[in-house]
Amino acid sequence: MPDRAKVAVFVSGKGTNMAALLYASRQPDCPYEICLVAANDPDAEALVLARAEGVETFARSHKGMPRAEHDAAMEAAAKDAGARYIVLAGYMRILTPEFVARWEGRMLNIHPSLLPKYPGLDTHARAIAAGDTHAGATVHLVTEELDAGAALGQVEVAIWPGDTPETLADRVRVAEHQLYPRVLADYVSRESDPQYLLEQVRSLALALPETHERESHGSPGWRAGSEKSGKFFAYFADQHHGTPHISLLVKCSSMDELEGLVEAQPHAYHKPAYYGASGWIGVILNRPGVDWGAIGEWLQRSWRQTAPARLTRLYDAADAF
Repeated sequence: MPDRAKVAVFVSGKGTNMAALLYASRQPDCPYEICLVAANDPDAEALVLARAEGVETFARSHKGMPRAEHDAAMEAAAKDAGARYIVLAGYMRILTPEFVARWEGRMLNIHPSLLPKYPGLDTHARAIAAGDTHAGATVHLVTEELDAGAALGQVEVAIWPGDTPETLADRVRVAEHQLYPRVLADYVSRESDPQYLLEQVRSLALALPETHERESHGSPGWRAGSEKSGKFFAYFADQHHGTPHISLLVKCSSMDELEGLVEAQPHAYHKPAYYGASGWIGVILNRPGVDWGAIGEWLQRSWRQTAPARLTRLYDAADAF
């Protein structure tokens, strides 16, 4: 099993969702581990449970602290614990836009409604008052706009005749405890999912001028130029020739560069069978923390070595400035 993704959980109170995430992480096939439980209230009950279960904790009261300063303290604790993701589980603080931006795509929250319905507070009362047949919960990415990030998963909970916000909340909470661990596990697993990685590469490759996709020896590849005379500048290799890597194969500027990168950063690069002898390097994709901006730069570099001169002139002119 690949290394498990490290997750910091931010809480403010009892932390029942944190507990659900923690106990799910103890299953042998879970792709994440809880490396930290952090709270803005040193007396939060969730901290007691986390300590009893041997999980590292951090607490810093937000009272009397500027918001950005408190965010920085919480973020520093998450980083010190090695967290790759932050999960909010009843964390009753609005985060600064700068903090949210730094963790874009790596911070999740759960909200007790079927978003986009009823963002904010009093969700159960609003659902009952509207005459809805179902309430529920949504796990979503955190963005600067409150409860507006992309939904990653939802679960519906029937609203019974005579329900109060309190009785409905009790049933929704049970559903949350089932939903959150599953969605988090699925989300962190995408880093080793060949189909997810292929879609990321495909979107970046096809964004380059006059590119098209064509299969080569059973692997997806991308060519620059016309359908008839275009040349390959990238391949997607899923455990090519028995390696454990899912890789993007692109052209290096020289064999010296290839050998130097593989020697200095073996976690990120490898010399692929067959292609490596021709100056193609394997950029390993199934590893934590892939920088997709850097992947885009590799694709552009390789494209420029392959594309017709009429296409590369604009890039060359831009470089001159």
